[in-house]
Amino acid sequence: EPDIDFKTIAYNYGFNLEFPKEVLEELKKFSNEVTYEDKIGRVDLTDERVFTIDRKDCKDMDDAISIKRKEDGGYILKVHIAHVSHYVKYDSAIFKDAFERGTSYYLLNKVFPMLPKELSNGICSLNEGVDRLTRTVIMEYDENGNQIDYRIVKAVINSKKKMTYSNVNKILEENIIPNGYEPFEKDLKTAYELTSKINKNKVSQGKLDFDSSEQEIIYDEKE
Repeated sequence: EPDIDFKTIAYNYGFNLEFPKEVLEELKKFSNEVTYEDKIGRVDLTDERVFTIDRKDCKDMDDAISIKRKEDGGYILKVHIAHVSHYVKYDSAIFKDAFERGTSYYLLNKVFPMLPKELSNGICSLNEGVDRLTRTVIMEYDENGNQIDYRIVKAVINSKKKMTYSNVNKILEENIIPNGYEPFEKDLKTAYELTSKINKNKVSQGKLDFDSSEQEIIYDEKE
């Protein structure tokens, strides 16, 4: 790893690398897995083919999707967002500290998280193969990509696959199926199909696209 003093750089930009003792004390009350009590009153979506798509080195997966094609040609899309507020309660020590930090900071291959890694990489991350709590938006579209219904529920999911952008692009752009992605090929192509229809509708309605690409710095010990 290059001889870079990440801590000094972070401190110079006003980012506090240490979490207060009050935050560390609150962390002790959290389980590292979803409990039976956590699941009460939630929609059980753990059997659904849910997956995340992130950078290869990502450790904090905060969103996931699942999708199905309806018999009438329409679509049911579910977007699952990590339910952080189930754990980080308003006015708690963790809440106040996260409010002050405002966001996580990324410096080359280092991450200075807004929440302690026990939460951001653990119970609040939609990791593969484990139950996690979410706020899930269930959206219904017709065969032309027009949204006809939606609802928001509290749910429990179990991600079936941690995907990477590069491998997903291999499937969608090159029709190459990476090892382990075989069960998800149809879902990814269905999601891409729906995305194309939604985007086409947006253009026809005169909506603007403010999407921007992420920049990534790749380096080794010689750089």
